[in-house]
Amino acid sequence: MSEERLHPSMRVVTYAGSGGREVVAVDQRPIPSPGPGEVLIKVTAAGINRADVLQRAGNYPVPAGASDLPGLEVSGTIEEAGAGVGTWDFGTPVCALLTGGGYAEYVTVPAGQVVPVPDGVSLTDAAGLPEVAATCWSNLVMEAGVQEGDWVLVHGGTGGIGSFALQLLKALGARPLATAGSAEKVARSLELGAEAAINHREEDFVERVKEITDGHGADVILDVMGAKYLERNVKALARGGRLVVIGLQGGASGTLPLSAVMGKNAVVTGTLLRPRPVQEKTEIMRQVAEHVWPLVSSGTIRTTTDATFPLDQAAQAQDRFEESDRTGKVLLVAGEGH
Repeated sequence: MSEERLHPSMRVVTYAGSGGREVVAVDQRPIPSPGPGEVLIKVTAAGINRADVLQRAGNYPVPAGASDLPGLEVSGTIEEAGAGVGTWDFGTPVCALLTGGGYAEYVTVPAGQVVPVPDGVSLTDAAGLPEVAATCWSNLVMEAGVQEGDWVLVHGGTGGIGSFALQLLKALGARPLATAGSAEKVARSLELGAEAAINHREEDFVERVKEITDGHGADVILDVMGAKYLERNVKALARGGRLVVIGLQGGASGTLPLSAVMGKNAVVTGTLLRPRPVQEKTEIMRQVAEHVWPLVSSGTIRTTTDATFPLDQAAQAQDRFEESDRTGKVLLVAGEGH
């Protein structure tokens, strides 16, 4: 235990109710102690994700038993291990997938959701990896079963999920396609590995997918839009295709054309990462460390940090996160990274 742990409190970012940036506040709370099977991480940085902003607005209920503090991913060093944890030594640089609590100077997390920082990635930048890597790997590989040669449509090719997904898909030997909202974002999607990118403001992505794939359609679609794209996504699927909905930016209720789903022998599923049980998250992070981290370390998958903010500027950090010209992760820095 370090000398800093002699001080019983830590700085945290809280939400004083639901609303806009005005509800974001910095407070003091006791430093938590790790329970059995948990570790305490001294936080270097926390990644900002859409779920944090949705929670602030009152549109993302905190899962039962989770911290009420925002923050679903952090990097830092091991400060203390709870009973039954023999995996991590004091001071080890790590990053972790959380159910909440990352906007703080310390956080406890089940040991299975903690992984080493990939070689070649700074401790600060590593805070932006766990959520996107776990989301892309669990949905594309574990859920949708992407195989080499599959046509895979990724909506929002330059977003946080999309940019990582395109690079991962290319590394897996799949044939990624992307939608984007401008000529610049179309070009960026191609740079990230898309075989073709579709400007959804100017083109019908259903027709373009059929053209690009010579009528085959998309074997897998990774969708963050939800209701807005539901019917068109089903139309764009290949026979035996899999639609995985991971976001609801375009609404939560839509019309599902069941005859088309049945006729194509298609699968439509939706997933959330945050409320999954510890056992599932442990297996996801084990696979991420085994299969994805080597791609990050080799530079096959590249990630960028758009901006960093100190903990007491969390409101400004979330403002930056929501700006359309953002080109990478926004991080809250709580400690020294290297």
